[in-house]
Amino acid sequence: MNLKEKRVLVTGADGFIGSHLCEYLVSRVGKVKALCQYNSFNSWGWLDQSPLLGEMEVVTGDVRDPFFCHQVTQDVDLVFHLAALIAIPFSYVAPQSYVETNVIGTLNLCQAALDRSLEKILVTSTSEVYGTAQYVPIDEKHPLQPQSPYSASKIGADAMAMSYYNAFNLPLFIARPFNTYGPRQSARAVIPTIITQIASGMKQIKLGDCTPTRDFNYVEDTCEGMVQLMACDQVIGKTVNIGSNYEVTVQATLELIKFLMGSDVELVFDEVRKRPENSEVFRLWCDNSLIKSLTGFTPGHNLEAGLKKTIAWFQDPKNLARYKGEIYNV
Repeated sequence: MNLKEKRVLVTGADGFIGSHLCEYLVSRVGKVKALCQYNSFNSWGWLDQSPLLGEMEVVTGDVRDPFFCHQVTQDVDLVFHLAALIAIPFSYVAPQSYVETNVIGTLNLCQAALDRSLEKILVTSTSEVYGTAQYVPIDEKHPLQPQSPYSASKIGADAMAMSYYNAFNLPLFIARPFNTYGPRQSARAVIPTIITQIASGMKQIKLGDCTPTRDFNYVEDTCEGMVQLMACDQVIGKTVNIGSNYEVTVQATLELIKFLMGSDVELVFDEVRKRPENSEVFRLWCDNSLIKSLTGFTPGHNLEAGLKKTIAWFQDPKNLARYKGEIYNV
């Protein structure tokens, strides 16, 4: 599929990956419609800071409303559906809100896309649906394990989307990114947590369990994977991992960041940041052979290169000022 003339809707455009994806699409598609969550402050999240804001159409609304979803998909060819609640710790506190946004929001977008006869929809999943790896690397056939209300809601959203493919032939696919990081990421995630605490001059850094492993991916690579999948004609009805096929512990990631930032900060275990015992995902390692076979995709950044770009962004005083490194952000 040639994306150059396509009219594209990105939901969750005000968020971390969504804002980067909108910028990434500006020169690659005919028109970008960026959906930000409605709020009375008229804030467009990270898009407010985007140098490419004038090259996209920004709309506000809420995917939990089916009438709005029907309206916002008018005059659209393709949908990148990223809108979701994603913070795992807060899902322990407010699980129903995750079902309403992630499952019902996906239902509403799928129904609107069906009514509008859209050409293709990307539904964004997460590697958290796999839970702690039963085998590695993790391919798309790995069992799904709902180890948190968040991951349960995303499993439900994926299932709802696939039901629309199976029952109604809705042309969709599921993109399942592993651990994306980069500029603009929330401090609830481990890499921004480490960088902001060090950049704020703290002598001790507070973290939870540092033994789990992750497959980290720089945000530009995640966006490139999504775009390549959208352009692929063979992807309909499939679930496809986006990852690096590289496993690293949180501890080793901390040590690399300390090295790159020239820091000797002391690690302090913070009990509050530890997940419940049966909820921690101890191992994530992506098998990315399917996306490679479909598109030829390979990540453009190794961990060190991506961290250097991320650190440089967070060390800019105007960016660092948006974060509260001393507070645990659920």
